[in-house]
Amino acid sequence: MKAVLIDDERLARQELRHLLEAHKDLITIVGEASNGKEGIELIKNLSPDLIFLDIQMPEMTGFEMLKQLNEIPKVVFVTAYDDYAIDAFKVNALDYLMKPVEPQLLKETIEKLEQNSEEEFLSTEENSRSDRKLNVSDNIFIKDGEKCFFPKLKDVRYFESQGNYVRVFFNESKPMILRSLNALQDKLSSEDFFRANRKYLINLNHIESIENWFNGGLKVKLTDQMEIEVSRRQTIRFKEIMML
Repeated sequence: MKAVLIDDERLARQELRHLLEAHKDLITIVGEASNGKEGIELIKNLSPDLIFLDIQMPEMTGFEMLKQLNEIPKVVFVTAYDDYAIDAFKVNALDYLMKPVEPQLLKETIEKLEQNSEEEFLSTEENSRSDRKLNVSDNIFIKDGEKCFFPKLKDVRYFESQGNYVRVFFNESKPMILRSLNALQDKLSSEDFFRANRKYLINLNHIESIENWFNGGLKVKLTDQMEIEVSRRQTIRFKEIMML
């Protein structure tokens, strides 16, 4: 986590830098500023995750500095005055430390910072996605070698099983993922995706035409003109689902 120290007292910055050495596995100090104007420039140029900010500084207070920022990093106020604690938490400060900073209190702040950082990744949206079937409005992340893709499922025409892998066909791309077709089928909404046979899982929204095929099966043509046979067993299932 990148951090910037902003304090008009050089010795205060030096002492804080020394105390933060004990937490260098989490925090890397990337810059220092001696006033609010310098602090604004540092934040714009370095995009730190965290700032340790004094309040009483010449020309511009810490609060006034924050008002001039479009994006505010996490803030830990470090000050010699206890008068501003309520104001500090009104701007969602992570913590408020009094000078001289006590190592134990700084340690507790760092622990709070670690907990806060972990919670940022636990969103209700993410959890709800993991508990439901994915539909055509969802995006999926695919990594194939050095290439990464993030298509919408509505653009995926079909999935093709190739041994232990599945090839995903969308737009002009066809990357591979290490996943069985059965496992993939379990993740996708049956309202949008249908298992045509042992090898193919197709997007129903990309079916352009259907015709009768051998042995009571069907053959579907997709929007990219790919023709896929629907097995006799799956044809029965298809008709059960789709017929009025």
